[in-house]
Amino acid sequence: MKKLKRSARLVEMTQYLLFRPHTLIPLTTFAERYSSAKSSISEDLAIIKEVFEDEGLGELHTLAGAAGGVKFIPKVAKEASLSFVQDLCNQLEQPERVLPGGFLYMADIMGRPQVLNEIGKTFATAFAGRELDVVMTVETKGIPLAYATASFMNLPVVTVRRDSNATEGSAVSINYVSGSSKRIQTMSLARRTLQEGARVLIIDDFKRAGGTIQGMVDLLGEFKATVGGVGVFIESNEVEEELVKDYISLAKLTGVDSKTKQVTVVPGNYFDSE
Repeated sequence: MKKLKRSARLVEMTQYLLFRPHTLIPLTTFAERYSSAKSSISEDLAIIKEVFEDEGLGELHTLAGAAGGVKFIPKVAKEASLSFVQDLCNQLEQPERVLPGGFLYMADIMGRPQVLNEIGKTFATAFAGRELDVVMTVETKGIPLAYATASFMNLPVVTVRRDSNATEGSAVSINYVSGSSKRIQTMSLARRTLQEGARVLIIDDFKRAGGTIQGMVDLLGEFKATVGGVGVFIESNEVEEELVKDYISLAKLTGVDSKTKQVTVVPGNYFDSE
């Protein structure tokens, strides 16, 4: 790359870091990339670090030593996430979203890249301090959320299927009981998809009793993998028995009246006072 003026270099370095979250980047990488001294690069990184933290964009960690470098950790302030989620709650309370059976229409919201990015960044912030190897979800509605979260954590995504797919090779399948319908269903995961002993972050779009999530937890047991965390976009509190209790939710559906079309959605347990 040609030698840049400092102002241009700061812009380019910032973009380089934003697109490589949770990645350790040696100072020599920047020094060679911009044909600049390490001392100059260190000064630039100090400026970027200050802006990131002051503007609530994340943290820039510096690791000293020969094998050291810098690592960008995307984070969003809980106050900013709360404001974002409260706006989503207001949208979800629109009467026309009520579907037969007390379900909510969310496809339009889940189809907005900006919304998905904010949800993914919030989950990435909530689970930033945990050692994780992969993000897992079940097809189909949880897939966009899983990818959005993984993009901010620099992790691969594993998708659990309702039926095994011949193009993915041999798979492990289990039966699980749906928490809401009490029906026995099947989910499967290709053997090559997940390494034995992996630490997994489960992401799902909606949780009632948690039967699907518990099914994924049981499936992970077949791979000798461990659950590093569970994040759900919306949970419902209208359940008699919770199968999963250790999770983080961003929103909570507290009431749906199919007759009057009244819906009540509030921020989830992530925003509860600590």
